[in-house]
Amino acid sequence: MARTLARQFLVWQLAVVVLLLGAVAVVAVVQQNAAFRETQGRRVLSVAEDVASMIAVRESLERRHFDPLPGLATSARNISGADEVVIVDSDGIARTADDPALVGTRYDLGDSTALQGRSWTGNPDGRTVIAHVPVMSQETQSLIGIVAVSAQAPSLLDGLAAAPGPTVALLGVALVLGVVGSLLLARHVRRQTLGLEPAEIVELVQRREAMLLGVKEGVVGLDRAHRVTLLNQAARDLLGPIEVGADVATAGLDERLRDVLIGASVGEDQLVLRGSTVLVLNRMPVVVHGEQVGAVVTLRDRTELATLEHRLDASRHVTDTLRAQTHEFTNRLHTIAGLTELGEHDEVRRFVADIVAGSDQWRRDVTARVADAAAAALLVAKASLATERNVELRLVPGTTLGAHHDPALSADLVTVVGNLVDNALDAVAAGVPPRWVEIGIEGPDSGAVRVTVRDSGPGVASELAEEVFRHGFTTKAADEPGGRGLGLALTRQVCLRRGGSITVHNDSGAVFTAVLPLVDAPIDAEVAV
Repeated sequence: MARTLARQFLVWQLAVVVLLLGAVAVVAVVQQNAAFRETQGRRVLSVAEDVASMIAVRESLERRHFDPLPGLATSARNISGADEVVIVDSDGIARTADDPALVGTRYDLGDSTALQGRSWTGNPDGRTVIAHVPVMSQETQSLIGIVAVSAQAPSLLDGLAAAPGPTVALLGVALVLGVVGSLLLARHVRRQTLGLEPAEIVELVQRREAMLLGVKEGVVGLDRAHRVTLLNQAARDLLGPIEVGADVATAGLDERLRDVLIGASVGEDQLVLRGSTVLVLNRMPVVVHGEQVGAVVTLRDRTELATLEHRLDASRHVTDTLRAQTHEFTNRLHTIAGLTELGEHDEVRRFVADIVAGSDQWRRDVTARVADAAAAALLVAKASLATERNVELRLVPGTTLGAHHDPALSADLVTVVGNLVDNALDAVAAGVPPRWVEIGIEGPDSGAVRVTVRDSGPGVASELAEEVFRHGFTTKAADEPGGRGLGLALTRQVCLRRGGSITVHNDSGAVFTAVLPLVDAPIDAEVAV
């Protein structure tokens, strides 16, 4: 059966501890050997000097009577504790040696300076410490022999066995601490990995990657510093150039999108305009042990749904307009019926004539000045809605919309004019009389159509002049039923998509100005964004 992660970690950790302690022990032995060579070098040199200064040794070498030398060498070796004492004559022939076979053979002096009459110590094979001391004749002061004394350094095991008690005790304590620490660390690792083994962790990561790639919605993971830690392909497609590790605050994202990602704007199904794409964002904080460590944000492309909602909203406006007209016509029919029952036939004729004259006048003004049929029909329908809300709807003198060949302009004009007029009617409905909305449309002689909607309402606060467009989806008014935020945001989107612009300023009420360039005509510098 495969070993668990904690057990494998324990084995490797123990192996590291043992190797580390072994290395420490080897270093200690090496240092001990170095100290041994230094100490033994002085000792064997002292022993060699003592043997070389013995009168019996000097006389035996001078007379070349070598029989006493083995006894003298053995006695010196036993007394000093040296491993070997060799006495060499002036011809370089060994006269004493531990190995009898070497007696009478030439002794290898190597790099020794004893032949030149100087003492020498060395370590030729790394383990043996040797001292050579010349034996000089007292009468002629010439070289008559050499005394060589050697001592062997202990082996690694011998060095460990000969190590001081405190050192061995410290190594044992270190081993115990290493084993205990390894056990605790292995337990901690198992707890940190939630008891999952490496194969299970790999499988979990693979499943997560497969799940993220298979999710149609975009998924963005953020840490507590608002850095991106997770990003699937759908999120990359929706957000554009942003990578894992990027800081949301400095990634160049739109302010509205950044506020939702970092949690500055809270709420479910947050709507954000990303270019021409409508995104729905939901942010869920990630809490571990009661502490927020990040967040997960899901993104959905709601462009098609927003388009359908806009079309449904347009249908709702048409329905409201028809309802207003029905209500208005019902009241007029009731008035006519009452006058008829009272026999006021002349008053009936005057009442009907006034109604026809008023309706025909607005219809004639609109159709005479606005050549676009869809826009003209919208303005005619809005008149009934304004009448129901006791608001005067009027055209700016000089309003003229000529013929054009832009196939998409009619739909865009309906969107822009309809939303701006509805926005103005909502703004003045609760105000004091006189309540009016003034509409101006000019173009397309300059290559663009300029729409101006002015109202007698309270206007727009200067600090909100940009917010009403940028945060149109999430302002309080937009969140409430009948709010105007969505309409203004879509109006801005239509203008920007055409390369135009929309602005607002106050002049005895709010004045919205939208510029819609024709798609087949260059945009004049005055109307460029």
